Amino acid sequence: MSKESAAAGILPLTGRILIAAIFLLSGLSKISAPAMTIGFIQTVGLPFPTLAFAAAVLVELVGGAALIVGYRTKLVAALLAAFSIATAISFHADLADQNQFIHFFKNIAMAGGLLQVVSFGAGRLSLDAKLR
Repeated sequence: MSKESAAAGILPLTGRILIAAIFLLSGLSKISAPAMTIGFIQTVGLPFPTLAFAAAVLVELVGGAALIVGYRTKLVAALLAAFSIATAISFHADLADQNQFIHFFKNIAMAGGLLQVVSFGAGRLSLDAKLR
C-alpha cells in the first residue's frame, strides 16, 4: 500500500475521531450532571428541558459513535452539524462575552468540518464503505 493510499484511508478516520470526540465528551459530561444540564437548558428558556437533555445526550453519544465507526456518516454528520449550529444559537449567542464568542464560533467551525464529511463521506475505513 502506498503512502498516499494509506493516508487516504487513515486521514478521514482520524478526522472523524477528532470531530466525534467533542460530542462524546459532551454527552458523557451531561450524563454525569443531569440536574445541572437540565437547569442550564431551563436558564436559556428552551421548552421541555428534560426532553431536550435526553435528546442532546442521544444526539451526542449515538451521533459521535456513529461518526467514529462511519455508519450512515453523511446523515449523521448533517445531523451533528445542525445540532452544532442550534447549540451555538441557543447557548452561545451573547457575542459580547468573549467566552461565548469563542464557543459560538467553535460550534460554527465544527459544523463546517462536519459539512466536509457530508460532502466527501466517511472514507475507506468505515462501515459505510464495508456495507456498499
